[in-house]
Amino acid sequence: MPPVRSSGVLLYRRADGAVQVLLGHMGGPFWARKDDGAWSIPKGEHDPDEDAEAAARREFAEELGVPAPATGLVPLGELRGRKLLTVWAAEGELDVGAVVSNTFEVEWPPRSGRLREFPEIDRAAWFDVESARAKIVAGQRPFLDRLLEHLRNGR
Repeated sequence: MPPVRSSGVLLYRRADGAVQVLLGHMGGPFWARKDDGAWSIPKGEHDPDEDAEAAARREFAEELGVPAPATGLVPLGELRGRKLLTVWAAEGELDVGAVVSNTFEVEWPPRSGRLREFPEIDRAAWFDVESARAKIVAGQRPFLDRLLEHLRNGR
């Protein structure tokens, strides 16, 4: 059985002499009171035969309510965890106040029989890379290093 595939876009900018990355705080009741380790690169699952970059762009738009930058994306590679995650980087700006995420349904409270709707991303924020290391889920941290390596090499 092939692994579950997920793809995303890590948006970055240069501000005040530092590289900043855009992360989304995961929505829903499980993440509501968590901060460190509860932020993610905007991403989502897709079929194995779907073009991963196209899926990354679609998921960015679904999770943030705005399209991914039209510029070319820089591949940051894949990481295997529970899913096979492929990420691209793009330089751009985004007003975090304008973020409107799509939603998902979950039974809440558990075993209540009631379905409630929650945003996939309940807020977004810009973080310098060192702050992002604490905020992002641990399995995605290597993408921060890959982004910095790409920027150091001037590619």
